[in-house]
Amino acid sequence: MKALIIGAGQGKRLLPLTESLPKALLDIGGKSQFDWQVDHLAACGVEEIVFVGGFNMDAVRSAVAAAQARHPGCRITSLYNPFHALTDNLVSVWMARPEMVGDFLLLNSDTLFSIPVLETLLASTRAPITVTIDVKERYDEDDMKVVLDGRRLVDIGKKLALDTVNGESIGMLLFRDDGPGKLVSALERAMLAPAALKRWYLSVIATLATETEVSTLSIEGMEWCEIDYPHDLAIAKEMVDRWRSADPSANPSMLTLSGRA
Repeated sequence: MKALIIGAGQGKRLLPLTESLPKALLDIGGKSQFDWQVDHLAACGVEEIVFVGGFNMDAVRSAVAAAQARHPGCRITSLYNPFHALTDNLVSVWMARPEMVGDFLLLNSDTLFSIPVLETLLASTRAPITVTIDVKERYDEDDMKVVLDGRRLVDIGKKLALDTVNGESIGMLLFRDDGPGKLVSALERAMLAPAALKRWYLSVIATLATETEVSTLSIEGMEWCEIDYPHDLAIAKEMVDRWRSADPSANPSMLTLSGRA
C-alpha cells in the first residue's frame, strides 16, 4: 500500500504561521501534521509515502528525511510541484500520476486523523474508488460536501445545494484494482482544459462518479479534523492531547481512539 499526500500550497489562511512553513509542517502537540500522518500511515502498514510539495520545498525535504530516519521500513519520498503558486491542487495530483501504480491512498496534507479512521478505510469492502466521509448537523461553504445514493457517490463539491447534502469528504480516498487507472485517465482528460489549473482534484472524482461507481465509507464517530484556520489548530491540539491523556504511557502515534473531534 502506498500513500500520496497532497500538500504543495502554503496555507495562506493560517498566516502568519505559514509565512515560512507549509501548514503540513506546523506543530500540533509536539509533532508536525506531516509527522502525525506518517506515523499513523506506517502504523497501519503503509509501505511507501510520497509527499507532493511545493512551497518551501527545502523544509519539506528535511521533514521527509527525518521521517524516513524514524521509519526505515517505510519508503518516504517527496515530489515537487513547481507550479504550486499558480494552480490549485488538481495539478499536484496530476503530477503524481507516475506514482499511481497498484493500490494507493490519496490524502490531503491538512487532514489529521486517528488510526481507526485509516484502519476502517483499509478494511472496507473492496471497491475501485472509495471516498471517506463524515456526517454532521450543519455544513458550511468551505466543507467539501457529498451527495449520495446509498453508499454510492453522486456528486462532490463545495457549492452543492444544502438540502441535497448527505455528508462531507474528509480528504482521504482509497484506489484499488482498476481505480488507479480510472483516476489517471480522468486526470489526463481534465488537464486538457485551461480551467484545470484552478480546479480541485475532487472535481475529477465528481466527474468519475457520473461515469463509474464511486463508493463512500462513513467514519462517523471517529476522530479527525481538517486544518485550514488558526482555530482548527486549537481543535487539533486538543484532540492529540486527549490521545495522550487516555494512555500517557503509550506512544501517541500508536493510539487507536474513537470519538469525533
